[in-house]
Amino acid sequence: MSTIRSSLIATGAVLLLAACAPVERPSGGSAPAPALSASAPDLQTAVLLPAAPKPGTPRYEADREVFRATRSLQGSPRWRLAQQDVDYATPRLMADFSCAMGVPLDAGKLPKLAALVEQASDAADASTGPAKRANQRQRPFLIDPGATCQPTTLLAHSFDYPSGHATRGWAVGLVLTELAPDRATDLLLRARAFGDSRVVCGVHNLSAVEAGAMNGAAVVATLHASPAFQQRLADARAELVAYRRAAASNAGPPCSAERTLIEATPY
Repeated sequence: MSTIRSSLIATGAVLLLAACAPVERPSGGSAPAPALSASAPDLQTAVLLPAAPKPGTPRYEADREVFRATRSLQGSPRWRLAQQDVDYATPRLMADFSCAMGVPLDAGKLPKLAALVEQASDAADASTGPAKRANQRQRPFLIDPGATCQPTTLLAHSFDYPSGHATRGWAVGLVLTELAPDRATDLLLRARAFGDSRVVCGVHNLSAVEAGAMNGAAVVATLHASPAFQQRLADARAELVAYRRAAASNAGPPCSAERTLIEATPY
């Protein structure tokens, strides 16, 4: 499964790099290339993402095995982190990436960064619906009995694939990495862990979380075509650079413990 996850993340990286690549312009006396519209990116997630695993296939059975095995994490420190990661409102999500950034990310003190995170989060949320409806994959606790780290009353009526939390976590993690590339490993590790928390929580299959990683990268790639996003990116970068110069480091036992907790995958 690690090979599949690596392949998905690599695909996401290619999508992101393609969005940032310089545009080649015609040379000499050739006619200018026709203008391309940047206002309506074509991101059809129901087409882009692989179909969810079907009953009876090895991937479907592997998802079930992971769900059953990770129920043993109930009550553990990793379980408690998964419970924390349920809340993905912008202030909480920024706080979740604080250790990875090396300074506390307070939405009240970083309004421009908060606006950028909100835009990335909204785009991530909008991208998941079509793929969920196309696949209609059941959540794991509806297939096999097992504890979950959050109430399932509402989740039982929504689909599993792809994970909206994982999509949002990867989108935000990639944006933060663009703003602070010196913290890339820590930020992307926390993005991965944010998705892993859905497996620990028992509310998403592993394949749904892996699809969320690809989906989040695709979302960020298309966001780069938006002038509003580009402006918010520039504003947030300036704000964050100044903030990091003045803010005290949050390095210490709590952040060291979080890093140790999330480095190893829970499955």
